[in-house]
Amino acid sequence: MVKKQKRTVPAEAIEIYNKYIHDEISRREFMRGVKKIAVAGLSAGAIVQALMPNYAMGQQIARDDERITTSYETLPSPEGNGTIRGYLVRPFSADSRRETPSELPGIVVVHENRGLNPHTEDVARRFALANFMAFAPDVLTSVGGYPGDDYQGGQLFREIDNDKKFEDIVASALWLKSRPDCSGKIGVTGFCYGGSVSNQLAVRLGDDLAAAVPFYGSGVAAADVSNIKAALLVQHGELDTRLVEAWPTYEAALTAANVTHEGHLYPGAVHGFFNDATPERYDEAAATEAWTRTVDWFNRYVRA
Repeated sequence: MVKKQKRTVPAEAIEIYNKYIHDEISRREFMRGVKKIAVAGLSAGAIVQALMPNYAMGQQIARDDERITTSYETLPSPEGNGTIRGYLVRPFSADSRRETPSELPGIVVVHENRGLNPHTEDVARRFALANFMAFAPDVLTSVGGYPGDDYQGGQLFREIDNDKKFEDIVASALWLKSRPDCSGKIGVTGFCYGGSVSNQLAVRLGDDLAAAVPFYGSGVAAADVSNIKAALLVQHGELDTRLVEAWPTYEAALTAANVTHEGHLYPGAVHGFFNDATPERYDEAAATEAWTRTVDWFNRYVRA
């Protein structure tokens, strides 16, 4: 696992990077902002390099790990973009030496706003080692899938209708739930865009979703909260100001609607603190605690 290091770039650079990946500023504005905060001994180019994801360094579970079985599956999404492709992972122990595969609870893993990159696939593999089956859909399927580059992935992401992207996630969740090797109980987790989708999916699926664990994702409108039947575990970095400020209102709505929920703000953590492929944002202590809580939550509400 990547160890949290003392950050090598100014905090302002991380803030600019987060604005850039959320389409609040253009690539040109991002580069201009980085140049303004470059300091002696740390050029703008070095800052940009430090902020970009390093997927090899962030990989925890190898793609060919013998403890898991993996495949890419394409399924119909008639209300979305026609089809949706994703990464399916199961523990090898659930399927070996058996005539029929064991039924396991299912977890949908929803990526950030750049497509199904290697980090999200790695998270899906981590769930398999926690004895879940996981499916990580790629909402870029209709435009050729994740292109191998986060910047290009972000450009493609913006080309696709938001409602159809969401319908692709809905189709993925229902497909996973209905598989014969799934127990019929599913949860969802996601990061940034995927965190927002996790909240939205809880509204949409109602009783068909057992639990949701959104990481630094926007909540839903108060009027929609009463439709949530899943148990929600909400996780934010303390320094993720916009989402932290919005959390009390969302929490009040969840409480008023009697939704089972918990919320955790991780001290000193920024937006993207769980992503160990972006070491300037990654916070090992927060990520480790958040992962433990996530697995415990799904064991309690999806496996039980």
